[in-house]
Amino acid sequence: MLRTILAAGVAALLSLPALAQPANDTVAAIRARGSLVCGVTPNSAGFGTPDSRGEWRGIDVDSCRAIAVAVLGDTRKVRFVPASTAQRFTMLQSGEIDVLARVTTWSMSREGSLGLAFASINVFDGQGFLVKTDSGVTSTRQLDGATICLLPGTTNELNVADYFRTHNMRFTPVIMDNVEELRAAFLSGRCDSYSTDASALATYRASQGANASRFLLLPELISKEPLGVAVRKGDWRFFDMARWAHFAMVTAEELGITSTNIDSFANSTNPDVQRFLGRVGDIGQGMGMSNDWAAQIVRQVGNFGEVWDRNLTPLGIPRGINALWTKGGLQYAPPLR
Repeated sequence: MLRTILAAGVAALLSLPALAQPANDTVAAIRARGSLVCGVTPNSAGFGTPDSRGEWRGIDVDSCRAIAVAVLGDTRKVRFVPASTAQRFTMLQSGEIDVLARVTTWSMSREGSLGLAFASINVFDGQGFLVKTDSGVTSTRQLDGATICLLPGTTNELNVADYFRTHNMRFTPVIMDNVEELRAAFLSGRCDSYSTDASALATYRASQGANASRFLLLPELISKEPLGVAVRKGDWRFFDMARWAHFAMVTAEELGITSTNIDSFANSTNPDVQRFLGRVGDIGQGMGMSNDWAAQIVRQVGNFGEVWDRNLTPLGIPRGINALWTKGGLQYAPPLR
């Protein structure tokens, strides 16, 4: 009887899924290398693109810079690598990049199947549709039978298919991996509409300058698109640093601390401010960072409001649901204590 029980126990153990191998120490690798490697989009104004001097700009770029400060103490110690829509996840899984900050939607399948963990949401977004103003289309419900320009390997394809099926509408997808070719197809009339995240559509429309009025961003959003920063699952120390780098910027905005006024808070009697500045406690060291890590992020990158205003406000994208929770928005940080 005992032999039967033991045999059954061994069989049960053998039937369990193999335990995941311990993750590599990403923080140690970054510090040994002396730089953070961040995968970004190369051509999305407001999120990630090099300027005329070759300097990378965008809210995703600044998210990476904040992580570089948390890990290395210096916003300059980051190398940006263009990541295509099709290759972005493979690049992260293989270790070619340390972090992916590339207008990427947090979804269950990406965390469950791809071995990714989303550390933060820097933009709460939704999928929209851009049309030419002279088409006369003012609502997505008028797109029945339309051709829709879409990028492959994104949540956009599924969202459009679900939306049109739900409303008993038909559409013809035009799929291109290169976003510039896709936009050219839309401009040439090959597509009736260009669909992706509404923020990306707004920045593209704004990039048209004097011709922006030729395009209309339809009012409906057909999905939830929480855009955030992803790392490899399993290396939780690096995950924590990436997550709290974002929360530091949000907390600073809550406290009214900016990159220009931070020194005026040195003598504040507010315990939350003193902890934020690293003058009280050692929560930074407890996570493998300096105690003034949060203050350094604000000094070198800015608070969340500054990052938004620097990258997205000039393109006409309002804070909306990305406002602080104290102003009716969704940006909320757990206590820094």
